[in-house]
Amino acid sequence: MDTFWDYLWYTILVFAFVAYLIILFQILTDLFRDHTVSGIAKAAWVICLVIFPYITALVYLVARGKGMAERAQHAHVEAKQAADDYIRQVAGKSPAEQIADAKALLDSGTIDATEFAQLKARALGHNGSGTGNAGPGSPQSNVDQGSVDPGNLAAR
Repeated sequence: MDTFWDYLWYTILVFAFVAYLIILFQILTDLFRDHTVSGIAKAAWVICLVIFPYITALVYLVARGKGMAERAQHAHVEAKQAADDYIRQVAGKSPAEQIADAKALLDSGTIDATEFAQLKARALGHNGSGTGNAGPGSPQSNVDQGSVDPGNLAAR
């Protein structure tokens, strides 16, 4: 590698090889994501990708490109839905649901009116005295609401 053109040619080859690897892994991902293709057909595509890599990749993209995009979109939607479900699961209940649960406990006699008021204030984000919000930066917003005695916050 003595000249500028040698370096330029080497750079182009590296770029083309990396682009091919990206396409290859996209094809393999799509191939094994598609449940309508039989195992023998999948094996044939993989063998052809190994023996005739560039031609097979081009044929695959032309023949199955539209389906590739649809399967990728479907996988993306499923992943987003799973992430949203997980977030809803770990986020806990909304304040309205917490208050409804507390009201059910009050109606059943499990808790008294004072405890209901405390649970309602905690669900609404109020401090122990019932005034003010526990917004970002307040002492209550940085701790677990279930384990804090609101009376101890002033002592900290």
